Order: sequence, then C-alpha cells, then structure tokens
Amino acid sequence: MTQELFSILDHDNTVSFDPSLDTGNTGDTGIMVGDTPDQLTVEVRTHLLESARLKEEIAEHDVGLIVAAARLIAKALQSGGKVLLCGNGGSAADCQHMAAEFVSRLRRDFARPGLPAIALTTDTSFLTAFSNDCGFEGAFERQVQTLGQPGDVLIGISTSGNSANVVRATEAAVKIGMTTIALTGCGGHLADIAQMTIPVPNTNTLYIQEAHLAIEHILCSLVEQVLFGRGNGEAEPTGME
Repeated sequence: MTQELFSILDHDNTVSFDPSLDTGNTGDTGIMVGDTPDQLTVEVRTHLLESARLKEEIAEHDVGLIVAAARLIAKALQSGGKVLLCGNGGSAADCQHMAAEFVSRLRRDFARPGLPAIALTTDTSFLTAFSNDCGFEGAFERQVQTLGQPGDVLIGISTSGNSANVVRATEAAVKIGMTTIALTGCGGHLADIAQMTIPVPNTNTLYIQEAHLAIEHILCSLVEQVLFGRGNGEAEPTGME
C-alpha cells in the first residue's frame, strides 16, 4: 500500500487523504485525516436518522397529496396523454429515473404495457444548442411548448422551488392546458403556479432529494395500481375506480 498522501482541494481548504490508514474494520481502506471512526459513525447515523425522520413527517402530512397526484397522472395516461418531466442536477437524474420506470416498469415481476413519459433532460444536442443560442432558462419551456398537449402532465422537480427553467416550463404547461405537478422543498415560486405541489419540509438539498426519490417511486407504484391493478402477469387497464 502506497504511503503517498493525496490532497483534495476545496476552494481555500486542503484536505489530506492517507490510503494507508486502517479504519480498524475490514482492512486498509483509508480515512480522512483529522476524522476518527467514531465521528464518521456519528455522521452516518445522523444522516440516516434525519432522512428517515423527514420521510415519517411526509407520511404524517402529505399522503393525500401523493395519492391525488398519482390519480392525476393515471387519469391523463388513461386518456391518451403523456408525462413530461424536468429538473436540474440531481433532479434531472430523478426525471430520467422516473421516466424510465413509466416506460419500462417499476417491478420486474409486474408485466404491464409501457406508459409514455419523456424526461426533458436527456437530449444533449437540443439542450446545448438552445442554451448556447437562447439561454438555459428556456430550455425546458421550449420543449414543453413543442411536445406538450392539453391533457398531458408536466412534473417539475426543484429542491428550491425556484429553478427558473422549471418555473418557465410549468408556466408554459399551464397555458397549454396540461396538468402540472411540482416536487419541491419548502416552497418557492413553483408551488404558486403548479396545479399540485408535493413539498418536502426541509431546506437541506440532500434530504429533499432522498425524499423526492421515495415519492417518485410511490407515484409510479400508485399509477401502476390505478391503471393495471395489483396482479402479476400481463396487465390490462382497470379504470380509475
């Protein structure tokens, strides 16, 4: 094992990493100099418990919103509409994740037809061309104006609720006559314009994103159940009752 110390530069701070240090667990994995295994353990437990506490709070207060949002999505899909999704960074990854589960399926053992969903975050040629020529703030709005139709759904994901490109896309969707659903943190402008907002009552981006992922999985699961029931095998639509 090399004894070389690696430096990680973070603005004005330099953090040293020694890969030769033994954490006392499974071998020479290395730890950040200045941290102790106890401190790292506390950080892990604190993060997991706070993330779990936040999900418990959502379970207490926002279940009705999640169910209502799933019914809106299912109704649109049943009527021949599609789902468009937009967000930035980790929220962009969430859009792609959620779209993949609609088009593919959430559970391997539940075969059902694909559901039309498009993540507006994936076309790098369009995103770079439009952003270069016209500005990034309109990149999602332009796609909504081009691809969106009355009866479709736009899901806008923003931990701050103030991402300008998501806000503009939602405003465009409202004008078209689409159903608009927002996943946010504590609020922001997005909550004022979306037809339905599912807020995560926290200001820490990490915790908000972790809660968003759980909500997104639940939405996909509920939409599948509303449209196709809970059985296995090749599913058939069951209606909205």
